[in-house]
Amino acid sequence: MTALATDTVALAARLRTATATEHDEAENMGFITKLMGGELPISALADFHAQHHVIYKALEDAGDQLAGDAIAKPFVFEELRRLPSLKADLEFLLGPDWQEQTAITDATYAYAEHITSAATWAGGYIGHAYVRYLGDLSGGQAIGRLMQRTYGLELDGIRFYGFDGVKPKPFKDNYRALLDAAPLSPADQERVVEEAKIAFRMNTAMFAELGQRHC
Repeated sequence: MTALATDTVALAARLRTATATEHDEAENMGFITKLMGGELPISALADFHAQHHVIYKALEDAGDQLAGDAIAKPFVFEELRRLPSLKADLEFLLGPDWQEQTAITDATYAYAEHITSAATWAGGYIGHAYVRYLGDLSGGQAIGRLMQRTYGLELDGIRFYGFDGVKPKPFKDNYRALLDAAPLSPADQERVVEEAKIAFRMNTAMFAELGQRHC
């Protein structure tokens, strides 16, 4: 019989502790700290959103493909979709031809391609969705408020950080409970954790290339 997640250390706790180093490295990259500190022009924010549009296209396409998968289905939430808000932000910041004004980094393309490859398996999708969506509902909320003040924005331009109808704390608590209840063997749990670590590393690589461009 396949061992379930409840037979081992809770997956949500493992994900949090195992990715701590990679998480800290990503959030302390120079591009991010300067963007949040208002040291970069608003065009850097638009560039930041453009990279995320590519990443979330890969992630949300993968979620659509796995919507009927018994393990992945509980983690595919319509209310978490970021593509519509990113598109609205980019149209506000750059205009309707925003795609012609943006240049996607090699690291961003590599990140998106990895998501597409890894998320053919439910656990791969879960590892990357955990990093992206729970990050948006955690530190992303504070980042959104900071961007709002720093760049004089109200709602347009930072819709990416808003989740209509979602209360972050109870949603995250439920998401973590779903992680702990997911029918994953210990070996599959380890694969999920590794994908989450890869996600943070690929974020770091993307931030490094954005730093070369803007800092």
